[in-house]
Order: sequence, then structure tokens, then C-alpha cells
Amino acid sequence: MNDWAGIAWLVVLLIGNAFFVGAEFAVISARRSQIEPLAERGSRRAKTALYAMEHATLMLATSQLGITVCSLLILNVSEPAIHHLLAGPLGLTGWSVAVIDTVAFIVTLVLVSYLHVVFGEMVPKNLAFSLPDRAVLLLATPLVWVSVVFRPLIASLNWLANHVLRLFRVEPRNEAASTFTLDEVATIVNQSRIEGVLDDASGAVTAAVEFTDKRAGDIAVPLESLVTLPVSTTPDEIERAVAKHGFSRYVIVDAAGEPLGYVHLKDILRSSEGPDAATRMSEPVPAKRIHRLVPMLESSDLEDALATMRRNGRHLARVCDASGATTGVLFLEDIIEELVGEVQDATRRGWGS
Repeated sequence: MNDWAGIAWLVVLLIGNAFFVGAEFAVISARRSQIEPLAERGSRRAKTALYAMEHATLMLATSQLGITVCSLLILNVSEPAIHHLLAGPLGLTGWSVAVIDTVAFIVTLVLVSYLHVVFGEMVPKNLAFSLPDRAVLLLATPLVWVSVVFRPLIASLNWLANHVLRLFRVEPRNEAASTFTLDEVATIVNQSRIEGVLDDASGAVTAAVEFTDKRAGDIAVPLESLVTLPVSTTPDEIERAVAKHGFSRYVIVDAAGEPLGYVHLKDILRSSEGPDAATRMSEPVPAKRIHRLVPMLESSDLEDALATMRRNGRHLARVCDASGATTGVLFLEDIIEELVGEVQDATRRGWGS
């Protein structure tokens, strides 16, 4: 092999090493959420990228094999060529052959190591980290083809590595992680706000993350803090309660103070109409006008509480402890406030509390 052929092989091996490094980091860093829509629209490169991400350990084994082979060959093919090119100029110094060989080897080692680390490792790694989705679409297809060609060797190496992990009671994973825990999402949101990438002036995104940590008992209104009305209450009394407190919904309780249901202002509006309005306004609210309270445990997640109330078409729920005793009432608008901020009852505009 002549000197320039050795230099050419050095360039080829650096490109090969850069390819395997970039492909390795691209498969790990790419997000399924960005690749799956492209695959659903029929992109073959996206489908191949998903296959690579779903067989991450096989792809990493392929990359590591490629990186190892390229790294071992780089110095072997480049050292003789660069050494020979340096020998001529160094010979003019009058140094002995041993000194010239030593200096040429050191210069070659430093030069090749620099090219290997910068162009064979750091540049492709940083590109793959900066543009993971584009990188995986570009590099996954050739990486998969290499894994197919050398599958027997790669599969045996991967099998051996997995069994070594199991000896240490570590279960290997085949697919690159593409999901996040709640704490990880909260950290991402907080860091994005700090760096100015996420504009959350209203606090809605942060509230949505914190929402999943709360329970029904955390925001339920205690019984002693409720404005309640007795089961014998009349539409007249409800109107006076609205005038005094400004709320549109009122919990109805029995003689023992146990919540039975609730009434809405609109439920008694019709009572003030018609020829017998005076009579209906002074009579207790009919049982059919009292809405049932949805029962719910204090430990219920707010997501579950919201889903239950929507499914039953109720705005209020009775919150109970583990023994079944009622501890408070959960309002739908209080759940919504956890997500979007304070929500004012329409009937409270201009009213005092």
C-alpha cells in the first residue's frame, strides 16, 4: 500500500467511525413522538428508524462493533503512510534512524488521535445530540443493513452481553426509552421555563404537572366551611341565600348535617313563574330537583375524580374517608381551578361573600 492510499483509508475509516458514533447516539436520543407520525404517513425511512429504536440493543451492538473495528484499523493503516511521509523531512535534521522513527511515531499518534477524537467521535456525537430526529432518519437505514449483514456475529455478542448483565441481576432492555416519569416531566417544564424555551405566564403547564400529584381530599371543602341549606329549604330561602352569599349551587343536608345532594339556582327559577308561584316558592324544594352527590374517597386522584364527575354529569361530589364518613364536598370548578387558575362563579359578580 502506498502512502496516499493509506491516507485515503484513514479518511474512509474516520467517516465509518463517525457514521457508527452518530447512528448510536441518534438511536438513543431520537423521540418516538416525532418519528411515529412520519411512519404513519408512509415514510420508509421513518419505519426503519422505528425498527432501529425498537431494537436498540442490537443497533448499539452493531455500532460498537463498527466503532471498534474502525478504531483498530485507523492507526494500523495510517501509521506506516504518515510515518513514511515524515521520514523524508525528518531525515534532513541529521537525527539517527531511531530518533526519527520515534518522533514520526509520536507525531502520527498525536495527529491520528486528534482526527479520530474530533472528527470520528465528537463531531458526529454532537450532531446526533443536536438533531436526533433528522440524524436517525438519515443513519438508521444503513445501520440496519449493517446489522442484517453481520447479524450472526452481532447477535452472538449481544446475547453474551445480555447474559453478563443478568449475572448481575440487571434485566437488559431492547427498546430505547421514549417515555418520562412525572418527576422528569416536571423537571423538563421547569428547566424549559428557566431557559426561556417555554412561555408559561399563566402557569397552566406547571399546574397540569402538579395536578396529577393531588388527591380529592386535598381540595375538597370541609363540611364546616360549606354554606349548606336544610332539606326543608324553599325556593324563597334559596333566593335569599343567593342574595347573601352569591353562590349558584348549595349543598342540601339532613337534620344530622349529612350532605344529601345539591341544588342549582336554575332549578328553582321556574318556581317563581305561573299562577301558583307563591305557593311553590314557599314549599320545600321537590326531591327531584335535588341532584345526587357523587361519592368519592379522599385518596382518589384528581384525574379520576374529574372523570367520575363528568361521567355522572355532576358538579359536586361527596368526599369520604376510609371509614366512609363524609369529610367534605368536592366542587368541579375547584378541580378546574387547579388547571387554569381561579374560576369565578357567574352569580358572584358584584356580590359580597
